[in-house]
Amino acid sequence: MTRQPPASLLAPALLGLALTVLVAPSAQALEGDASAPIEVEANQLDLDDRAGTAVYTGDVDIRQGSMQLTGDRVEIRRNASGELSHAIATGERAYIEQLPAPDEPLVRGWGRTIVYYVAERRVELIDRAELHQGGDTFDGGYLEYFLDRRVVQARSEAEGVEERQRIRMTLQPEQ
Repeated sequence: MTRQPPASLLAPALLGLALTVLVAPSAQALEGDASAPIEVEANQLDLDDRAGTAVYTGDVDIRQGSMQLTGDRVEIRRNASGELSHAIATGERAYIEQLPAPDEPLVRGWGRTIVYYVAERRVELIDRAELHQGGDTFDGGYLEYFLDRRVVQARSEAEGVEERQRIRMTLQPEQ
């Protein structure tokens, strides 16, 4: 018998991820995302209510509205108060995407590790990190995005980065 994780563990995690907009001018996700059903596919789930963790492994695909998070492994953690602490997706190319608004381009991010810190509203793309919105791109060893301040920080070297990866940025001219 497969035990489903409690909604209290999954819903806040994916709601937080659904509201994540990596480099969009607006910090608003599509209005329907938060109320959309959460769909999770994986080969295995290990849930530990006492530890506050849910670990999905094997071609993990999590979707809610326009948001998608994929990886070989996705771990969702709660703090001692039961609130979502962070979500970690790992794999050769973990992936996150979101359509921030109907008239804005899709935001897509890749890395060997993707970490979303809920309280700080911060996303890290680690090792072979890449971030795309429309024609604008950022890539390097490590990309960090602060959602509320709309700040991108990029590094060629950081913890978890296998080798130095120079920072590259391409910005398309305004139309």
